[in-house]
Amino acid sequence: MTPDHSFAANTRALVIGEALIDIVRRPGAEPVSHAGGSPMNVAYGLGRLGVPTTLVTQIGADAFGEIIAGHLTAAGVDLLDGSVGGSATSSATATIDQAGAASYDFDLRWELPVRPLPTPCTLIHTGSIAAILQPGARAVHTAFTTAPAGTLLSYDPNVRPGIMGSRDDVVRAVEDLAAVAHVVKMSDEDAAWLYPGRGLDQIARDYVAAGVALFAITRGGDGALLRAGGATTELAAHPVTVVDTIGAGDSFMSGLLYAILVGDTTESILQNTLGAAALGLVGQTALASAAITVSRAGATPPTVAELLAG
Repeated sequence: MTPDHSFAANTRALVIGEALIDIVRRPGAEPVSHAGGSPMNVAYGLGRLGVPTTLVTQIGADAFGEIIAGHLTAAGVDLLDGSVGGSATSSATATIDQAGAASYDFDLRWELPVRPLPTPCTLIHTGSIAAILQPGARAVHTAFTTAPAGTLLSYDPNVRPGIMGSRDDVVRAVEDLAAVAHVVKMSDEDAAWLYPGRGLDQIARDYVAAGVALFAITRGGDGALLRAGGATTELAAHPVTVVDTIGAGDSFMSGLLYAILVGDTTESILQNTLGAAALGLVGQTALASAAITVSRAGATPPTVAELLAG
């Protein structure tokens, strides 16, 4: 499934975005709190897969912040100095329905620490609220537009309509950041909200035509659609009993980035020459990562051993 070889010695992922506490409410059960936030989940997923990773975020010097810091440490993820500040740690309440799907309410603040970002980095990833909510979103966009040549740039809009603002403003912000990204992933729910009435294949074609080297749309139990250049692949989801969908898209994202790094496809993506075979391989790895995550409670992405055993 996934090439079993190590990363280059200088590999380093930098993830920029929100880290918060997910307060999970399930039918008939007491609420449970754990570390969350889409970019934080991607950083954690990369760390679990052995990718040296630094997270740039905003958490408080409080009990919730300690939970997040400990969670990241367990996966070997570094927090950039300055990520712990005076504001309270943000939170999101995830309500799980009988089918295992999650809906969210947020109490969130987002402002990047004033620190130089570590260099060099193999890739920079961001997504969700961090790329939209001001004042931090301006710094996220600057990090992308000023990244050194040869840095792989990855973006997951992970739309949260209740906190991001009007559709027109969000579409503009998403497309502005995607215009400078090499890899863009969104869910079919993101796509339907951003572009109501437009087909998934057309959305993929539009983003690739605009310059994205690898574009992926996840479709839950229906798998994923990926496009790179003139190549398109539609992949079925891996059979699995779903416990909940928390972190599924983030696990797909970290699995996709992992597969790119170990599959020697980084240069092909930077040069926009990724072929159909490599596209299918990275997509299958991403789907395997998501399948493992939805088979257990919470956003618990796989280790390399679990991914290779799938």
